[in-house]
Amino acid sequence: LEEAAFQLQQIFRIDISIALNILGIESMRAGHYRVAYTCFKLAADQGYSKAQFNVGLCYEHGRGTEKDLEKAAFYYYHAASSRHPMAQYRYARYLLCHRPENEWDGHQNAVTFLEQAAMAGITEAQAYLGVFYMRGLQPKEKRGLKYLLLAAKNGDAQSRYHVGICYEKGLGVQHNLAEAMKHYRQSAAAGNRNAQERLRV
Repeated sequence: LEEAAFQLQQIFRIDISIALNILGIESMRAGHYRVAYTCFKLAADQGYSKAQFNVGLCYEHGRGTEKDLEKAAFYYYHAASSRHPMAQYRYARYLLCHRPENEWDGHQNAVTFLEQAAMAGITEAQAYLGVFYMRGLQPKEKRGLKYLLLAAKNGDAQSRYHVGICYEKGLGVQHNLAEAMKHYRQSAAAGNRNAQERLRV
């Protein structure tokens, strides 16, 4: 009976968190940012990863609370640790953009979270990793191209443009001007100005 009661309690706690998170989303849509933040925070404190991510967004953008990137990162980290893909991406970006470059552990954590988010289908993470691997001190061109292609297939015009560059310059793939032109055209058709300019050149 004690075990059954404990299981019911766990289910009840999760249901409350889901309900609070939904209420927070509806409040945010209605422009009631303070109420939304309060709902998200209550659910986040119960360990609900979607709410933790939403609290992170509130802190990052100053919605319903003061803007605070460190607090945003704290909540993104907790959501990312529960495998929330977009939180993994945002926490990784925080580590790479707001932490000293010589922090090796932070750098490695960021790459790990980015790769997890990319493999979960987060286009922003795929695009970021593609450029990251292409531009590193020791470029990993084939790995970079792999992520750029994933992002391009998900509709990211900038990544499609970068794939064109890879084919034009032979980065991670054999030089192929016809293939480069194909990618530039697709990127340009999606409105990418860099690709439009490259086609003119």
